[in-house]
Amino acid sequence: MRDAVQWLRSLIFVGQIYVMMPVIGLLYFPYALMSRKGAIAGCKAYTRWVTWSAAWMVGLRTEVRGTPPTGEVIVAAKHQSFLDIMLIFTALPSAKFIMKREILLTPVIGLYAMRLGCIAVDRGKRSQAIKKMVADVARGTAHPGQLIIYPQGTRIAPGVKAAYKVGTGVLYQELGQDCVPVATNVGVFWPRKGIMRRPGTAVVEFLPVIEVGLDKASFMERLESEVENASNDLMLEAGFDLDGLR
Repeated sequence: MRDAVQWLRSLIFVGQIYVMMPVIGLLYFPYALMSRKGAIAGCKAYTRWVTWSAAWMVGLRTEVRGTPPTGEVIVAAKHQSFLDIMLIFTALPSAKFIMKREILLTPVIGLYAMRLGCIAVDRGKRSQAIKKMVADVARGTAHPGQLIIYPQGTRIAPGVKAAYKVGTGVLYQELGQDCVPVATNVGVFWPRKGIMRRPGTAVVEFLPVIEVGLDKASFMERLESEVENASNDLMLEAGFDLDGLR
């Protein structure tokens, strides 16, 4: 009975956040067209609406730990669901994402992604996309800020292992920027698929900076170790049984 009630509350919650997406998007649309700051403000207004409504509608609180960077860095994050995207974006002053090109075709989201200066990547052409992005940064055409990349390339459910793709290491070397790893447990409460949202505290944690200067292999090894270990700790803190799914 309790699960049925929580599922119903989750259904109402999910429905209203999809309704509010175009509402808030259209409200900020003129500002977003005039200024990238307007696009950032509109996106943050939406993410704050989602986290505020999640707390009282489904009992899902959110928390950001660590020190979010403010300068030009690479942010390499664990990705479990739409919620970690919103929490990381809200915590950063000038975030932009490396994202799959199909998202640009999504109503509202696609428009704002372009205004934020996100980098669209063609699946299957990742190396070409990385080269183009590095060239854009070198020419000064990319917006300065925090460049968010998901090293595993997609959403990964809690307890599931997936390889870290070398693209993050290429960016780290080619851009000559420090990297801030980010761990999370949000998938325990907000899964990558389905309606159910579970009560608890969803966390994203900004980890200590990996400074520029490591070779690609050493960087990738350190990044994966730190993000996976910290994410596992957060999931265990949330009561998730990692041993049962290994």
